[in-house]
Amino acid sequence: MVISEGLLKWVMRLYPPLLFQRIWVVKFLSGYQGVDVRIRKSFLNKNYNNSIFGGTLFCAADPFYPLLFHQLLTRKGYKLIVWSKSATIQYLKPATTNLHFSIRLNDSDIEQAEQVLNTAGKFISSFPIDIYDKDGEICVSLMNEVYVRNLNFIDTTNI
Repeated sequence: MVISEGLLKWVMRLYPPLLFQRIWVVKFLSGYQGVDVRIRKSFLNKNYNNSIFGGTLFCAADPFYPLLFHQLLTRKGYKLIVWSKSATIQYLKPATTNLHFSIRLNDSDIEQAEQVLNTAGKFISSFPIDIYDKDGEICVSLMNEVYVRNLNFIDTTNI
């Protein structure tokens, strides 16, 4: 389903797994080429070390690359299945303040995905996310592996 950037922003803001973890979508960029996200530290996501729970940080990063690819490519006419296939996360520093991160898809990322979807039917690639504290220091670094399958792809090599 294709929806506007503004509507998806509010759907994600009010989606309970994100809302109760204090994960806030600031904005989706025009054409779904990126997203800005904040994570607010609160008693709902604070661990016994007084830092943000690692599960909250992982939850914050998980959905956004698949959402961007799904909305961007669906707008181009593709019928898709998209999900996070895997992720690796490194906690570099305790997250003791509010956090933020931005994700951007550049034109070459999109072109590569389209080329692979048109020739092989599925695109799998890893993308980085760095999550920063209020001082601009990286607290978390992850790699999110995204799986995209073109449901309209017909493999003609086996015919």
